[in-house]
Amino acid sequence: MLLSTAALYLSFRKVPFTDLATYLTTINYFWILLAVFIALMSFVIRTLRWRFILGTAHTVSFWQAFHPLMIGFMLNCILPCRIGELARPAILQRKDNIPFSTGLATVAAERLFDIILLIMLSIAVFTFVHIDPALDISFGKYHLNRETLLTIGTGLFKLGAALIAGVIIISFPVSRRVVKRLIMALPAMFFFAGSDFKNRMQKGICTPLTGFLENFVSGFALIKNPKKVGICIVLSTIIWSLAALSYYVMALGCPGVQLSYFEITAVMIIICLFIALPSVPGYWGLWEAGGIFALSLFGIPAKEGLGFTLTNHVIQIVPVIIAGLVSAMIMGVNVWQISSYNEYEKHK
Repeated sequence: MLLSTAALYLSFRKVPFTDLATYLTTINYFWILLAVFIALMSFVIRTLRWRFILGTAHTVSFWQAFHPLMIGFMLNCILPCRIGELARPAILQRKDNIPFSTGLATVAAERLFDIILLIMLSIAVFTFVHIDPALDISFGKYHLNRETLLTIGTGLFKLGAALIAGVIIISFPVSRRVVKRLIMALPAMFFFAGSDFKNRMQKGICTPLTGFLENFVSGFALIKNPKKVGICIVLSTIIWSLAALSYYVMALGCPGVQLSYFEITAVMIIICLFIALPSVPGYWGLWEAGGIFALSLFGIPAKEGLGFTLTNHVIQIVPVIIAGLVSAMIMGVNVWQISSYNEYEKHK
């Protein structure tokens, strides 16, 4: 909370609180409610996409996928290190007996499609939106500027390429057999150790690791089917389009933020790139600084920019937190014990 408070102060210091409070009273909250509905609809499509990806290995109902997904996103909003990504497969393992590694692979596949779409949208932003090289917003140890955006975009591209290469390597039986042989050969590297140590290493580490690899590959099974990949790309496009639409609809109710759909999509992408930087849970402060930077590209003053960004931040994460808590109650899941339960299962 101290980190979040400090981060928010860095975003708020140039806008008097009274001016911000006055601006917030001028917002038409009818558009806010509509924006919340559209944002939640994007999670419905996310559930359909995840269920489709899961379907290559295990069949689950809509609600069996929806509740873990909302719990995972809720945890991402309130806990560090994106722990919600691990909570989802842990819940599937506990509730539906789906191997943790398979569930984890499907979450990774989801993120891969998101990265691909984010890279494509980032290219469009860098191509059509002029970013003044002199524009710089200081945020703690970060400088939010054109150079930072390009660095994050390049890193994202490299990450996407590495993930795609890794998926290709483990998806084909021939290359997977090579990887498994390398894993099983690890004990031989400890030539100075006794046979007892090598046997225990093979049984306790190498064999479980190859099993994890097989289960993980099953979560990426749809990669071999171009039609299914195409469906996931279409669903991913709908997800990001709805997310941008929620930003656009909210802007309709915010005085001084009259932007086109493409411009507001550019704002969303720039915020997404900036919050990829290490930050406190919920991205507080960094989200606001990124939003002010993005809106300034289109001539939006700091007061209106902060009012829009702060309100938008709240409506993007608070409904997710509420929905995640409701899903946890419906499933009877103690979200704080998910990771410890998973560790217990692995060592039974």
